Amino acid sequence: MSNPTPQSWANSGLDLLVDIDRGGGRGLRAGLEETLREAIRSGRLVAGTRLPPSRALARDLGISRGTVVQAYGQLVAEGWLSGQRGSGTVVARTAAPGSSGGERREAMPTRWRFDMRPGRPDPSSFPRGEWLRALKQAFAIAPDDAFGYGSPQGRLELRTELASYLARARGLRVTAGDLLVTTGFTQSLVLMARTLAATGVRRVAVEAQSMALHREILRAAGHELVAIGVDADGARTHELESIDAGAVLLTPNRQHPTGATLSAARRLQLLRWARSRGAIVIEDDYDGEFRYDGRPIGPLQGLDPGVVAYGGTTSKTLAPGVRLGWLAVPGDLREAVMAEKRRADWHAGALDQLAFAELLRTNKYDGHVRRMRLHYQRRRDAVLAAVHPGLRVLGGAAGLNLLIPLEDPLQEAAILSAARLEGLGLGGLIADGFCEPPDSAGVIVGYAAAPRHAFDRAVETLASVLGRQ
Repeated sequence: MSNPTPQSWANSGLDLLVDIDRGGGRGLRAGLEETLREAIRSGRLVAGTRLPPSRALARDLGISRGTVVQAYGQLVAEGWLSGQRGSGTVVARTAAPGSSGGERREAMPTRWRFDMRPGRPDPSSFPRGEWLRALKQAFAIAPDDAFGYGSPQGRLELRTELASYLARARGLRVTAGDLLVTTGFTQSLVLMARTLAATGVRRVAVEAQSMALHREILRAAGHELVAIGVDADGARTHELESIDAGAVLLTPNRQHPTGATLSAARRLQLLRWARSRGAIVIEDDYDGEFRYDGRPIGPLQGLDPGVVAYGGTTSKTLAPGVRLGWLAVPGDLREAVMAEKRRADWHAGALDQLAFAELLRTNKYDGHVRRMRLHYQRRRDAVLAAVHPGLRVLGGAAGLNLLIPLEDPLQEAAILSAARLEGLGLGGLIADGFCEPPDSAGVIVGYAAAPRHAFDRAVETLASVLGRQ
């Protein structure tokens, strides 16, 4: 990694130095962000100061415009900057500098008045009573070995119930022996990334719009990433033919964040490609249980379990705090994945596994999912009715969030800034790092997490913020 090199953007209208790391795009962006934060903290950039256009600043610093756009978007989301379409990017009024010995006022609330960020379920709907009863039952019947070091694959009681549930509710072709219990999809992806790297896979294809954390996990395992496009029919799987990749990570049933469903033709094309190349498809069944319009769509794993590693989780159906997930692994990778699990943390909590198995055995979990599906459908309908008719909305058929595509990064930044001032938490394609490079802008609206008593007011606030643009 190269040493930080001071750069000036005096030609853009500001005589400041930026310590940027030339070792990589992430370092460049981080250096620019921190320099701007420090300039605002110290008072060198006062409230209302107009920053250079992203194109001009990128030219003067000798970096990509995308790096500047991402940095501006992140600082808008944090409250340091304010972006208004047609008016450029300025230092926010709320980002007042602190004195040399005093404390700076927090630019971002520690708790949103209205949390409409994506990927978050309704925490108040967690079935506390049913979980407590299941946990008590698990304690009552737990064998002594449940309190010792168990199998990295997970408790057989849970894997047996999971296999039955996934077959009847999600259409998987799976047995208890095919399943590995994890702490969630994040760990499932870590295990798969490390396993594939150990088997010689060096290049992994990902959707062009995808979660930054997932890309980070794959890169940390040593993989080179190649992006394939996404359109109304989901990932453009035909692009895989020209990519020498040993694996692909997809969200086929509800592409995150666009909400597109991978078409039947592309599913077959994808599986033929995987078979012919000896490649692995990593399937993230994101929001798979929550489809509102039409029949549920079966996962890819049910079509060809020999080439698909399927990952699911309780994070959206129960709560992220219940650290349970599962991975259906093709047979030739199973032992290697279990070895990675053993090295990671040996096994997930046995009592939580037994409690979840009890919910599955008694069909309490099925009933909870059905209730939450109706609950979230009503919320989706309320948000769709409140969005200005001039705005395009994607992803409404399923899931826990909607995507509103926008024309440019400044429009996204302006909406996020206005929402933040109202205490409304939203997501953004650029602000949350979904696009690499940041060539698409949009606001992501989650409709699940806002408390029941505040949901109507949250929707009114959302409508007001969107209506100003």
